[in-house]
Amino acid sequence: MAGHELIVWDDELVTGIDEIDEQHRILINSINEANTRLTGNVSAEVLEQITRDLLSYALYHFEAEEALMHQYDYAGCQQDDAAAHLLQHRVFSSRVVSVREGIKAGNLISREDLLVFLNGWLVNHILNTDKRLAAFILGKASG
Repeated sequence: MAGHELIVWDDELVTGIDEIDEQHRILINSINEANTRLTGNVSAEVLEQITRDLLSYALYHFEAEEALMHQYDYAGCQQDDAAAHLLQHRVFSSRVVSVREGIKAGNLISREDLLVFLNGWLVNHILNTDKRLAAFILGKASG
C-alpha cells in the first residue's frame, strides 16, 4: 500500500485533562513517525524498535491513566467502565507483545496491519474510553 493516513491531532481528541492529552499527543506523534519510517523494505530491526518504543511509552501512559482512575475512585463509582478501560489496556499490551514475539521469530507484521491496529486502537480508545474517564474526573474535580 502506498500510504496510510497520519493521525491529525484536533479538538475531537482532546479529553480536557492536560497530562493525558499531552501523553496522547506523544503517542500519536510516535505512531505517525512509525508510519513514516515504515516505507519501502521494512526490516525486523526497525519493527522491533518501533514496537518496543511504542509499548514502553504506552505502558507509561497506562500507568498514568490508571493512577488517575485510582485517585478519583473510578472503579468504585463506574465499575463497568473502569473494568473495560483496564481490559483495553491489557489487551493492547498483549497484542503488541505478541507482535514483538512474532518479529523475533521472523514473522514480520505488515506495515498496513500494524498501522491499522495502532491507529484504530488509539483513536477509538481516546474517543470512547478515555473521554468517559476524563468526563468522570472533570466532573469529580469540579465538585
